Amino acid sequence: MMTIDWHAVITGFGAGVAVSILYFLGLALSVRLALRLTRPVAVLLPSAVVRIGLLLAAGWWVTDGGTLGGAFVGYVLAFFLVRSIATLMARLPRVKEAGCN
Repeated sequence: MMTIDWHAVITGFGAGVAVSILYFLGLALSVRLALRLTRPVAVLLPSAVVRIGLLLAAGWWVTDGGTLGGAFVGYVLAFFLVRSIATLMARLPRVKEAGCN
């Protein structure tokens, strides 16, 4: 019978939520800055390298080098949950502020 280490799953999920939020906030800031520049690759490429590197490094640390399967599952689930929420938020129509023309 297989046992699930719920502590590892919850730890992985919690870390995954925190790191994923930072990942998508970094993405949003990078895109906003890149849209103002004539050479957006100068911002987007280094941003992607840093964000992906931090996401992978945190995942490696939380899963103890990939040996804690429960933490890995929690981490991945958290990433996809935050990704779904970020995608939904990005698709919402922008609300104009009162008093602005």
